[in-house]
Amino acid sequence: MTGHEASARFGEPVLTARNVSIEYEVEPPVLAVRDVSLTLHRGEILGLAGESGCGKTTLAYGLNRLLKPPALLTSGEIVFHDRDGDDIDVVGLSDEKLRAFRWSKLSMVFQGAMNSLNPVLNIRAQLDDVLRTHRPGMKKADRLARSRELLELVGVDPDRISSFPHELSGGMRQRVMIAMALALDPQVMIMDEPTTALDVVVQRGIIREIMRLRERLGFAVIFITHDLPLLIEISDRIAVMLRGEIVELDTAETVYRDPQHEYTKRLLSSFPSLRGERGGFLRGTGTNQEVAS
Repeated sequence: MTGHEASARFGEPVLTARNVSIEYEVEPPVLAVRDVSLTLHRGEILGLAGESGCGKTTLAYGLNRLLKPPALLTSGEIVFHDRDGDDIDVVGLSDEKLRAFRWSKLSMVFQGAMNSLNPVLNIRAQLDDVLRTHRPGMKKADRLARSRELLELVGVDPDRISSFPHELSGGMRQRVMIAMALALDPQVMIMDEPTTALDVVVQRGIIREIMRLRERLGFAVIFITHDLPLLIEISDRIAVMLRGEIVELDTAETVYRDPQHEYTKRLLSSFPSLRGERGGFLRGTGTNQEVAS
């Protein structure tokens, strides 16, 4: 699918990465992301698939300027296309402007996020901290009202706002982390393995919630996982990574029915069928509409 075709189908671009390379400056140096280019469109769910160590998370951190030494973005450009019409050069942002950009324009739900909550602060304090830091002019009562609204938005009883993380289930903690990522109404959300370590029933509930929120709020999603069948269900397009490169990028349906790269074919064949003979992929897998229902 060409960039023009994708734009026509999914809407205007919201984030563009061109020729991004990221290196770990160790001995010998490791080129973790190799000349990656991709475009995310408004309201789109772009799945990023690949085995562990292929560079998915490193790319996500690069897009959000969260890389820490020894990781270094060695080349490429990242442009955020704001809804007000401005193009923001993410790579060139100063530290102050970068702090304002993160969470308000582009937010991230980190891998293992449900274990990232501060164990000694209740949920109200942690949500309030996000709003107080980024919206210093917001009144205390308004911050509390917004925090309760966010919990309700992600399917958590607002009365649990005084709970501590250990008093919540894994699924509820993950929903709280999603609420934090949504607090400032971002236009893009990067989700790095958001359902890892959750049981399958809770996973399905989280996925449905993400789909519902995307439809309601209109943000775009980069959804990172090694679970290709899941991406085929929920994504509009899928990018397949191998050894730091995107080796295939197309609609979820095309990737499923007519994969072009040998690695994508091997990924598909690695998942057992729930029906029929052994060795097949999940033949009964549906589309993103199936999950959203």
